[in-house]
Amino acid sequence: MSLKGRKQAFRVTRGVGDAAEMEEYEIELDEGMVVLDCVHRIQHEQQPDLAVRWNCKAGKCGSCSAEINGRPRLMCMTRMSDVVAETPAGTPIEIRPMKAFPHVKDLVTDVSWNYEVAQRIAPVKGPEAPNWEFNQAEAHRVQHFRECIECFLCVNTCHVLRDHARFDAFAGPRNLVRLAQYEMHPLDEEDRLPEIKNEFGVEYCNITRCCTEVCPAGIRITDDAIIPLKERVVDRYYDPLQRIWRAITGRKVRM
Repeated sequence: MSLKGRKQAFRVTRGVGDAAEMEEYEIELDEGMVVLDCVHRIQHEQQPDLAVRWNCKAGKCGSCSAEINGRPRLMCMTRMSDVVAETPAGTPIEIRPMKAFPHVKDLVTDVSWNYEVAQRIAPVKGPEAPNWEFNQAEAHRVQHFRECIECFLCVNTCHVLRDHARFDAFAGPRNLVRLAQYEMHPLDEEDRLPEIKNEFGVEYCNITRCCTEVCPAGIRITDDAIIPLKERVVDRYYDPLQRIWRAITGRKVRM
């Protein structure tokens, strides 16, 4: 089905905080449009003060995260042909800001919490010499964690934060990926497990994989990052054989 010349209705969040409401707009579509194009057209033709965060329009900066028809997605990577196909005829396409974060205005939310948590994470602690050498296979294990574009869609869809607002006890999927990236570095010597368990709350995750499903970078957040961190916590705190071995060897670890 061709989109060119098609009239499409949208319902977009407008306003600040609790006073925000959904307002309806109608624009004419062109072939190849993505949702962000439509938001820009609404800005250009009808609502120049519509607030929306964006930058690269190439799925690399993570700025234009939103909820489109209830699904957390990047507006710049969501094709209108797909959205029109999934939207019942005669029903407006809904664009809302991410629910998990404090609302600033229109489609903009305050995601600074993610960076505040990141500041509390101990960085990689390796050899003092700058010429670190390790096997490339070891590098591949953590390299894909660095593909995160910090769109925070994973955090927005995580029920621990979205539904239960445990921002005080849980670091969220994005920062658990950061922790895994550091923990699995082949030369890292830092011990973060007490913080991973107690401060960053890895045990709150019940492995629904909802974060993995929405990741535009294709990172297997649950299987490659969160589950290995959980396994390390279990080994130290709950494995009776590990406790016996530490008692025999006299090895001391932070608890």
